[in-house]
Amino acid sequence: MTIVQVDFDTDVCAALGKSPEEIKEELKVAAAIFWYARGLVSQGKAAEIAGLSRAAFIDALAAVGVSACQEEIDDIREVLRRG
Repeated sequence: MTIVQVDFDTDVCAALGKSPEEIKEELKVAAAIFWYARGLVSQGKAAEIAGLSRAAFIDALAAVGVSACQEEIDDIREVLRRG
């Protein structure tokens, strides 16, 4: 396992009203959503990064307004056109 460390000033936890562990978990979900939304990782891989089930990851996507579908509308139309 690779460990990535992010350092914040001490007052960040207090300002957010969260523990360092809560912030760590939120950052994992945020990173997974960010990478998924840019098409860098699959939905399954993003869920794994976030430490969530796939269903919970889809709920997290919906909570921040990110589509669970990575297909572009033109690609979907082409697939449907071909039957």
